[in-house]
Amino acid sequence: MEMPLEAKILIDIDTQSIIEEITRRILEGLKPILSKTQEDDMIFDVKELSIYLKVPVSWIYNKNTLKELPHFKTGKYTRFRKKDIDKWIESRSRKPIPPLKIVKK
Repeated sequence: MEMPLEAKILIDIDTQSIIEEITRRILEGLKPILSKTQEDDMIFDVKELSIYLKVPVSWIYNKNTLKELPHFKTGKYTRFRKKDIDKWIESRSRKPIPPLKIVKK
């Protein structure tokens, strides 16, 4: 027994809408990952890094002179990769001490 043409069209429309919904959800899930990758590839100059870290430019120059900041040189210009700076920040972050559990006897 063959399916009527109207039923076939409805199934095709349903299939297409399901595919479109799945595609939309996949793209929504990928957006944060893709934008983060682009963000991580950012490169700062001294002024941009000072804005990012919310510190004076002089602080950046001081830390850089002491070789405390991850950086690279492009000719005479000092540059900073955002992903390296973020790792540097993470390495200096203090982890909270978990609360002590009091055991009652």
